[in-house]
Amino acid sequence: MYDLHTHSYHSDGVLGLAELSRRCSMVGYKGLVITDHCDSSNLEELLNRVKRFCETAAENFAGLKILPGCELTHVPPSRIPKLVEDARDLGAALVLVHGETVVEPVAPGTNSAAIGSGADVLAHPGLISQTDVQLAAKNGVRLEISGRKGHSLTNGHVAKRALHHGTRLSFGSDGHAPGDYPGEEMAINILKGAGLTQGQADEVLAANAEFFGPA
Repeated sequence: MYDLHTHSYHSDGVLGLAELSRRCSMVGYKGLVITDHCDSSNLEELLNRVKRFCETAAENFAGLKILPGCELTHVPPSRIPKLVEDARDLGAALVLVHGETVVEPVAPGTNSAAIGSGADVLAHPGLISQTDVQLAAKNGVRLEISGRKGHSLTNGHVAKRALHHGTRLSFGSDGHAPGDYPGEEMAINILKGAGLTQGQADEVLAANAEFFGPA
């Protein structure tokens, strides 16, 4: 089980980095990316904190790989490409952009800007257009199937369009609190609930693992 989308109390989660890591380890995680919400006001500070934690994580959480990442959130579309670049320069191993979920007032054009910027994952992209799905396939941007209440309402739409156009998918719990981090079986069920076959669901979780290097 590898989770590409998690939050700590350094943004709007409720767990510290150590407790987040411990809880994920106890439900069988092999890898997680800490992707707290950020914009231009806190990107550098956030990544520096998470990187410092990840430098010592290996010795404290045996068998669990923890990577520093970020989720660019409610950023004006015109600013997204520069912030994706800045995040990578600051050491983010994975850059997510908070997509146009149907349950938040995300600025129109965010999906297109995220995909055009080459972000790694477009999180919960809502009622994403066919054009953007095709561009994501071309640019190698993964579209997230979300485990988060509310954001998950459009998982079926995202999966259907992604599978039709050969766009890669990812899974993220978007966890914020205890109980938000599913084990592998539940993650598979969420993916299957979005319309994937067992084999396709297995492929998504295997693809998540690619960011973590050799097992």
